Amino acid sequence: MRETRLLMGMPITLDIRGAGDVTLVDTVFEYFQGVDRRFSTYRSDSEISAINRGDVSRQDWSGEMREVLALAERTKNETGGYFDIRKPDGSLDPSGIVKGWAIRNAAGILNRACVGDFFIDAGGDIQSCGRNASGLDWSVGIRNPFNAAEIIKIVYPRGRGIATSGTYVRGQHIYNPLGIGDPITEIVSLTVIGEDVCEADRFATAAFAMGRDGILFLEQATGLEGYMVDSNGRATQTSYFGAFCQ
Repeated sequence: MRETRLLMGMPITLDIRGAGDVTLVDTVFEYFQGVDRRFSTYRSDSEISAINRGDVSRQDWSGEMREVLALAERTKNETGGYFDIRKPDGSLDPSGIVKGWAIRNAAGILNRACVGDFFIDAGGDIQSCGRNASGLDWSVGIRNPFNAAEIIKIVYPRGRGIATSGTYVRGQHIYNPLGIGDPITEIVSLTVIGEDVCEADRFATAAFAMGRDGILFLEQATGLEGYMVDSNGRATQTSYFGAFCQ
């Protein structure tokens, strides 16, 4: 069973090997709808928008909000400040971390329902488990940032999460938080494999903001592998990234 719905401002695809349970599929998509209602900065009725307006005191934040903001603060500390959800105007924008967190939680819904073979893709950030309908490992194609019709690398996450940060789809939207709002122009794509999609997503955002140094950060980090394409079209990968390409 494979279904795609537009939620959280992006296509979200759920692929469950076998017949699947329609009710379970609806439950997963309803979960993503709930995340959007709570965390979208584009919705005036979301909790994060209310917090940014000063309408909700800290003691009244939801448990999910506390969890995501704590994870964001932890990521900021672990990346030397290269990940920061606080914008120059002082407002909070958790979009750089909430997607991976939500995908991981959606995968948890399937795991608790004893689904062993699935693939969740939300805007290019992916969590898979088990095998596909052909009985093979799930695979993920990394697009050429200069030619979206071309796949330049095929990755087999084998239960790990994978996330890509880049400017070739959404344009320039990642900046160096330690500079003066400088856009990142020397690299165009950075794919990260982590223990799960939440780990991959939060570090992909931070590593991209580091520019060329991001791949060095991933090389030294425990449990992370990366594949970077720079503005000249040159690819650089961490030492063990290739182990996920065969």
